Amino acid sequence: MTEPNAHEPAPLTDGDGTPVPGRSLRVVPDPDGEHVAAARLSFLGGEAVSGAVVREPILASWTRSRLSEVRPDAVELPHEAPPERDTLLTRAAEPVLRAVADLFVTEPVSVILCDAAGVVLSRRTGDSGLDRHLDRVWLAPGFSYAEQYVGTNGIGTALEGRQPVQVFGHEHYVENLEQLACAGVPIRHPLSGKVLGVVDLTCWRRDAGPMMVATAGTLAHRVEQVLLEHAGRGELAVLNDYLVACKRSRGPVLAIGEDLLVMNDRAREALDPADQAPLLAEAREALVSGRRHPLLVDLPSGRTVRVHCRPTVGAGSIVGGVLDVQLVSRPVPTPGRPAAATLLPLAVGSSLVWRKCCESVARHLRTGEWLVLEGETGAGRETLAWAAHHARTPTGRLRVLRAEDHGPGWAAEVAEEVADGVGTLVLTDVDRLPAGAMTELVDVLEPLRESTEAHRPWVVATVSPLEGDPGPELTALLLCFPRTVQVPPLRRHIDDVVDLVPHLLGRLGRGGALSCSPEVVRVFLHNRWPGNVEQLFSVLRQVVARRRAGVIELEDLPATCWTTGKRVLTPLESLECDAIVQSLLDTRGNKVAAARRLSMSRATIYRKVRDYGIVVPGGA
Repeated sequence: MTEPNAHEPAPLTDGDGTPVPGRSLRVVPDPDGEHVAAARLSFLGGEAVSGAVVREPILASWTRSRLSEVRPDAVELPHEAPPERDTLLTRAAEPVLRAVADLFVTEPVSVILCDAAGVVLSRRTGDSGLDRHLDRVWLAPGFSYAEQYVGTNGIGTALEGRQPVQVFGHEHYVENLEQLACAGVPIRHPLSGKVLGVVDLTCWRRDAGPMMVATAGTLAHRVEQVLLEHAGRGELAVLNDYLVACKRSRGPVLAIGEDLLVMNDRAREALDPADQAPLLAEAREALVSGRRHPLLVDLPSGRTVRVHCRPTVGAGSIVGGVLDVQLVSRPVPTPGRPAAATLLPLAVGSSLVWRKCCESVARHLRTGEWLVLEGETGAGRETLAWAAHHARTPTGRLRVLRAEDHGPGWAAEVAEEVADGVGTLVLTDVDRLPAGAMTELVDVLEPLRESTEAHRPWVVATVSPLEGDPGPELTALLLCFPRTVQVPPLRRHIDDVVDLVPHLLGRLGRGGALSCSPEVVRVFLHNRWPGNVEQLFSVLRQVVARRRAGVIELEDLPATCWTTGKRVLTPLESLECDAIVQSLLDTRGNKVAAARRLSMSRATIYRKVRDYGIVVPGGA
């Protein structure tokens, strides 16, 4: 038998991709290994590195690792909770990996399965020396090899890039891994395309071969085939209908099932993220109820779409369906001014006051200026920060730390988020923090307050309206934020109630199924809403609990809608107010009859009506 050329190693698999036992992984060591090692040291020293020496995917991963502040001289890993042994991924992957591990029993290679967070679920190693070394570098079940913890490696970098990757020797970001080589390939759900995990082959660097990534790819493909076999017949039926619809239609097409959502590129381009939830909620309702006629849906962005719903039937019942979407009308922006939905699509509202507020927040986000959002509770301060973040970096990191959760370690969490240097950090109600906590927060934020560093998080703080002297601690804290934007209470942009109601009903899963009568809209527009948008949301939640479809009428409204008071009532006051309102409604606004029903004097009910700002139709 002719020996294989040392520079052309025998493949690890046969013609159909099956790993072949006894074939060596060994090849001549990479002749450029020393150059990569030198380039790595130059990179860590802040010098420019040539793409001719270091492969582009590796250089990009090194950059991400540095931004994540991964230590290049030591492996420091968090130990996650014990990995779940019985999951969709493990049920599909374990039989495949057990079989290949038996074939590799004499080879110095480890077959590793990780979940979508990079946590090692299982490890099978045929070489005892390699097995001990992997223990020393914590490449073991229960530990995460995500790129943010370990830097460049076959597991975390494959997850980060969502594509196959191989990392040899000094290409690893952490020097403790330089003796290893690894190849990782993501495992995707065959229907949704979601990355479920990674299959990784790891061996000694001296034993690495170019077929490692191909072999890992074969294993990932086999796992995906098992996943496809395990997929429910209902999901397959929905997916088949979706593929047929995509061939027939040139417009947006979506498919929904029990645990499936698929859309084509045209749907992603045509539908704002804020529009998708209410559209899907109404479509699900139509499919369940068996409605066949096209739906006309008004979306939060101002668009109107016509939706044709075609149910998919499996085993005698509806298991999902396909949606053909046609754009009927677009929002018309004010001449000379961009529409609010274009600036911050998730901050619902079109009034001039609200648009100006959105414009200010969007402007400060573009410049990276840290920001204070000052306004009443429930006015939408946190929503504005979230909408701005989503408009700029929808897939970026967003962390919210609330003053109400303050305790030991709260300031340390803030420091960790700031040090990460990415995404958006929202600190809510910082004016409610204890004085000592405010001082700790100043110590954390002050060093980066006016930093010009490109990689630093956008930090937003929310406060209630400030009256009088805020005190030295809060004053010092507010100085860490160069700009303040006033968030108007709902009563100052009351016209936006017309836009908010369908949006909030959509959040409650009733978008399109419920609408308001003109009389109800008038009541909403005349309410002062001291609890702002949160109070409106609470009212609609109570309405939805009683009426799930049709038109909301006056009798569906809770008693709190009939008050025009300037403050939020206490629980005891709310009960008393509710009783008075209900009695007035039952007596068609007759205060004398209502007082008699409540065993209350006429003077008392007149005073209570005035104090609570109760307004009901009719009567005297």
